[in-house]
Amino acid sequence: MTLPEASPEAVVQTGRYPFQLIWLVPLVAGLIAAFLGWHALSQRGPTITIAWRTGEGLQAGQTKVRHKAVELGTVRRVELSNDMSNVIATVEMQRQATRFLTGNTRFWVVRPRLASGDISGLETLVSGSFIELDPGSPDGVAERSFTGLEEPPAVRSDEPGQTFRLTTDRIGSLASGSPVFYRDIDAGEVLNVALGPDGRQLGLQVFIRSPYDRFVHAESHFWNASGVAVDLGANGVQLRLESLRAVLSGGIAFDTGDEASLPPAGASFPLYRDEASARAAGYKERLPVVIYVEGSVRGLAAGAPVEFYGIQVGTVTDVQLELDQPAGTARVAVRMEIQPQRVSQEPRTEPPLTVIGALVRRGLRAQLRTANFLTGQLLVALDFFPDAAPAEATQGEDAIVLPSLPGGLDSLTAGLGDIVQKLNRLPLEQVAKNLNDTLAGTSAVANGPELHAALRALAAAMASAQAAMHELDAGLTPVLRRLPEIAQTLQTTLDHTSRLAGSADAAYGQSSQVRRDLERLLEQVNDAARSVRLLADTLNQHPEALLRGRSGRA
Repeated sequence: MTLPEASPEAVVQTGRYPFQLIWLVPLVAGLIAAFLGWHALSQRGPTITIAWRTGEGLQAGQTKVRHKAVELGTVRRVELSNDMSNVIATVEMQRQATRFLTGNTRFWVVRPRLASGDISGLETLVSGSFIELDPGSPDGVAERSFTGLEEPPAVRSDEPGQTFRLTTDRIGSLASGSPVFYRDIDAGEVLNVALGPDGRQLGLQVFIRSPYDRFVHAESHFWNASGVAVDLGANGVQLRLESLRAVLSGGIAFDTGDEASLPPAGASFPLYRDEASARAAGYKERLPVVIYVEGSVRGLAAGAPVEFYGIQVGTVTDVQLELDQPAGTARVAVRMEIQPQRVSQEPRTEPPLTVIGALVRRGLRAQLRTANFLTGQLLVALDFFPDAAPAEATQGEDAIVLPSLPGGLDSLTAGLGDIVQKLNRLPLEQVAKNLNDTLAGTSAVANGPELHAALRALAAAMASAQAAMHELDAGLTPVLRRLPEIAQTLQTTLDHTSRLAGSADAAYGQSSQVRRDLERLLEQVNDAARSVRLLADTLNQHPEALLRGRSGRA
């Protein structure tokens, strides 16, 4: 008998199942998610709001906040303010930007711009608009609500340089962003333009970049270099401009003074209207002078030059009409500033009034003259007039009073007036009467019978003379016809005479036989005369020789 097989028995293991690797996947995913969450939370900075007048260039989730091309935040929401006057952009900033969010921080939207003759933001045509952050000085108070700038600031907070203030009464085409030039080099910009408290002066904040800011001294001069300057001088027409940008948007130029003392940051300087005015301001010594003109001063204004022998020695500062009510008269006071430093002279020891008084006694006078015939502008000319009436220079309340003479149109009018007065003094009526009498007498003589008779007699004399000429011509005609024959006869006679002279010369000339015989005869006569003279001398001394003979002489 077979025994039955034993049935299997279940064995229960009391140990744990071993760890499965598949569980590592969700574990690692969870850890990564936790790390990313922690990293996102750790890098997340504060959320700020920026207000603009318009939302141009802002897009939620796309527009970034950058500083020096480094991303610092992202715009999360763009919406209108409650009063719909502004656009509020909610920006989620990164943690590293937290220390930059102070009251000195500035934001603006970078997009393509054309302003002040300069093009900027062209890179946003490809990358899109973004918000630029300028942290400013780090000592500001933390802030989370900002007002964005509609225009980019002219100067960044980290740009080295100095800010100065300029004052003027007119700015012309100057505005924020206008360039500042130093010797034709772009050295800075105009930050802003503001009206002064009195409503008359204008203040300009200008920023001069380094290293050009060290050329701004206490004696530096700034002038308006906007537009194009046209000079009509002896060298023709000259055009001057700082740059095309200055022509389009205005500009300021400056130059250093002789002194090297540096002004403090924020120092104030006057802004002169042109370079010539700025150069003239460099002369510190100024002598106030005034002249009084009784006539038109049209074309003369403050800033007109004062010239001596054609060289500028000063500037007109004011032209004012003065009315003397008790006397019922009016005159124009032209106030000037003479700059003695423009004149080369020895060190002055005498008072200015004494020096000017001596010049006035020699004939120095002030006169208005035309500076430009095209525009009609006038200038004040100082010159010597030896024939001028005696005058003296006097000391007024605040200036030396210099005597003047009419000039410009007044001198021309005075000259024409003198001519008219001289013409009025001429006895024109008497001259006209005498001329009429002369013409009447001439007419009587011309129309009288004596002149007619004289003309008839003259005509008869001319007829007689003409008849005599005809008779003379008739008598001389045969003679004139024989003139060639007579000339031929004379020529023949001259030929015969010439041949006769030649024959006489051959017969009796120096080489002829007659001449030689004559010379021998003359020699013999000369010898005979000598013998007679010797005989006479002998008889004169010894008369007895005539009886005794020559041999009996003792």
